[in-house]
Amino acid sequence: MDKRSKRSSNMGTDFLQIIVEDKKREIAEAKKKLPEKQLFKQTLIPRDKRPFLKKLESPSPSGINIIAEIKRASPSKGILSKDLNPITFAQAYEKGGATALSVLTDYLHFRGSKDDLESARKATTLPVLRKDFVISSYQIFESSVIGADAVLLIVRILSKKQLKDYLSICSELRMDALVEINNEKDLEAASWAGARLIGINNRNLRSFETDMETAIRMKSLLEPGQIAVAASGIQTRKDIEKNRAAGIWNFLIGESLVKSNNPQVFLKSLWR
Repeated sequence: MDKRSKRSSNMGTDFLQIIVEDKKREIAEAKKKLPEKQLFKQTLIPRDKRPFLKKLESPSPSGINIIAEIKRASPSKGILSKDLNPITFAQAYEKGGATALSVLTDYLHFRGSKDDLESARKATTLPVLRKDFVISSYQIFESSVIGADAVLLIVRILSKKQLKDYLSICSELRMDALVEINNEKDLEAASWAGARLIGINNRNLRSFETDMETAIRMKSLLEPGQIAVAASGIQTRKDIEKNRAAGIWNFLIGESLVKSNNPQVFLKSLWR
């Protein structure tokens, strides 16, 4: 990884601040190449949209839904899957029974790309979540153009007004949004903004510490109509059963899948 990626890995408490600053520079450069007004015009071109939130509203016949993630690297753990092929992984995930895909598109810290998302989506019939650090409407327009069916909105890096505005933009573009929280304050902001699909991250992105009780605890605080998605640290069927007992049936799983010898077989093992 380059110096900034190593810096984020060694300074977990400053990770969000570092990546947001990097994103600001990244977006500024993108706008020089393609102004936001021109990008917005591209969103008006009719595109096939696959239902993301609708697939997560209730459990599948097996009792759970899994959003399988394509993730090349992590700031805290480095390269997770060398020479990862997004097409191969996407197809394996679909054969393994995944409900949807999540594709990390941040390059600097996760080695992902927009090409990864486009390739993965073309290779399957599954709805695809663009997982990135969204801090600008520009990124939402961009997500629509590259074919994302949903975007990740992280409460911790957005103001309440931004969150509400971005949810509105997603609705206008016929995209869903997975709103990520980690604590009660995050949930309060998400609820105020009208978020329905709530991703509960067991990992605190400031410290990178993972607490597997976070999703279970936060699930009990959700408002009626809000749908929980547990994320981070889920590796076994036992982890899933524990969360299922708390009323959670949606799971976003990345690292354990991409590091497995056979993603399709590993994914199937989580259903039983």
